[in-house]
Amino acid sequence: MDLSCILSQMEMDDEEGTSRLLQQYNGENTRTFTFEQKEEDNRVKLCQSLLRVLESPVGPACQRTCLETLRILSRDKRVLGPVGTRGSVLLLAGLAGLPAAGGEVLAEPRDVPAEDEGERVAVEALKCLCNVLFNSPAAQQAGADVRLARGLCARLRAARAPPHEVRLFSLRLLFLLSALRTDVRASLRDELRALGLLTEVLEQALELRWAGPYEAAAPDPLAPPVAPEGSERATEALKALFNLTLSDIAMEDGAHQLRIISAIMRHLLLLRAQTEEKTEEMHSHAVNLLSNMPVSCLDVLIDTPVCGGLDEYDGKNMEVIQVLLEFMEMRIDKQATNYKEGLTPVLALLTEGSRHHRDIRRYIKAQVLPPLKDVTNRPEVGTTVRNKLVRLMTHVDMGVKQSAAEFLFVLCKESVDNLLKYTGYGNAAGLLVARGLLAGGRGDTEYSADEDSDTDEYKEAKPFINPITGHIEEPMPNPMEEMTEEQKEYEAQKLVYMFDKLSGHQLITPMGMMPDGTLAPLQQTVRQCTVESCSSDSD
Repeated sequence: MDLSCILSQMEMDDEEGTSRLLQQYNGENTRTFTFEQKEEDNRVKLCQSLLRVLESPVGPACQRTCLETLRILSRDKRVLGPVGTRGSVLLLAGLAGLPAAGGEVLAEPRDVPAEDEGERVAVEALKCLCNVLFNSPAAQQAGADVRLARGLCARLRAARAPPHEVRLFSLRLLFLLSALRTDVRASLRDELRALGLLTEVLEQALELRWAGPYEAAAPDPLAPPVAPEGSERATEALKALFNLTLSDIAMEDGAHQLRIISAIMRHLLLLRAQTEEKTEEMHSHAVNLLSNMPVSCLDVLIDTPVCGGLDEYDGKNMEVIQVLLEFMEMRIDKQATNYKEGLTPVLALLTEGSRHHRDIRRYIKAQVLPPLKDVTNRPEVGTTVRNKLVRLMTHVDMGVKQSAAEFLFVLCKESVDNLLKYTGYGNAAGLLVARGLLAGGRGDTEYSADEDSDTDEYKEAKPFINPITGHIEEPMPNPMEEMTEEQKEYEAQKLVYMFDKLSGHQLITPMGMMPDGTLAPLQQTVRQCTVESCSSDSD
């Protein structure tokens, strides 16, 4: 549709004609997310005209239509100059019905009735604010400040709960504020007490009932899944809480609040949404948030009464730990998943939980690294969780590789010998180099004295296991048996020449191992060994 016609109509101050043309434009562009550059000037002028109409006393129907058009245009970062000003952001906040909570008044406090034109105006204004703040750095500086955060918190704390969409997009805007402005994030957390507010939002969305100080009532297995509206609000609240807990909580009751959040995450991980995709999304955000919790709070996940299920371990309730293990395996199995974003958070959470909580580590090890019996296959070959994690130890993504290796290392109580038993030297080499443990030994963490016991099958097979591959190999024929001494010497000289050529072109650097287990250039290690030999001879 030609924007010139719309601009000409808007200059005539004809509310009905303007609404009709804008509705046509909205219908044609509702799914448009990329715009041609040739009409960029007209889109800028249209933004200016829309703001001028929204500042004038027009009816709610016209306001909603103008806001719908502005929402579509706000997908284009290049035309947001007129919308990214302080006045424009405050205008949109006023149309969203955000009440003041101290400081400068954003708008006159007003309720947003459900299912009427006023609600739809408020929702469209909130959507516009989300787009504008996300796409316009100028708007982030001009309007994304504490006053807007106060208005959002006041709206969510209102005695009369706003309609679902108003609450949903208020939460989404709060998430964007906490993500884009660290100064606003600090004010939300410390001044506006947004942690407690978002916790209440989660409790309401999940219909949570408390059975103890840090214990939510067990969900009814026959209860229906979380309602779509509840899961949507819970997801937005989880995202905002993640931002607010990225740094240390400077508040007197901070530890108490974080333990409450951990208890809610435990409850949430036992729930299901309407679809598998929504359930996975909700659980993913819960895992991310739990990763921000201090490890001292993770005991809340297992210190709940055991109801006689299969997930009991030494009197601890491992129901949620089992859910996390299943979530981890599901993310591994999704080949199309971005492992960096989808898998490493749950690996990090399980690693830290295992490192600092003996019961969690012992339960997870029993599931992931059960006592070895069959060692005829390589550790990375197979369909068990152990096989899948060992395969990740050689993943091309450095972060994924390190996360998987660290997880298995902690399950082995950071013992190099135990790790090599389950993975083989070849798969573990990257971790050992990074930690300076090529010569063996242990990591820095202290663990309990409980010992692992090998199976009889493993003890019998151990002398025949190749330590590099981690499995029993069929005897290979010796290729040098048929060679004469001259042929052997020739092949050795050829090999030396090839290494020298690669080293001379700096394609490879021959390395050796220092006494402390770290790698260093071969010349340095030889020199070190010579110095130590001379020193011992002089003694």
